[in-house]
Amino acid sequence: QVQLVESGGGLVQAGVSLKLSCGVSGRTVSSAAMAWFCQAPGKEREFVARIRSSGYTSYAGPVKGRFTISRDNAKNTVYLQMNSLKPEDTAVYYCATDINNRFYWSPAPGQYEYWGQGTQITVSS
Repeated sequence: QVQLVESGGGLVQAGVSLKLSCGVSGRTVSSAAMAWFCQAPGKEREFVARIRSSGYTSYAGPVKGRFTISRDNAKNTVYLQMNSLKPEDTAVYYCATDINNRFYWSPAPGQYEYWGQGTQITVSS
């Protein structure tokens, strides 16, 4: 059974940094494709960042240069470092994994089999 547990969300002011963590059990993060998605009220779940087993990373346009996805294989944890947060980053952030480590040019929620429960980030102006 694969389980993902996110932590690190909260209410912050614009411009500050925040780091999300995603602890994984049942699968090693180094052998899977891991991703972060976000969902704002009334909007669809959107891709934020991903890291594949090879270490390849990619980001959504609005977060490129501000967010960094990484993993700690020893802790079996994936992180999302979020810098220069903006009010438009406000959303519930979800960690997800594709245990088959498949590659898609355009990441989408349906490509990931397992999801965490989500952690809320609210950025005030």
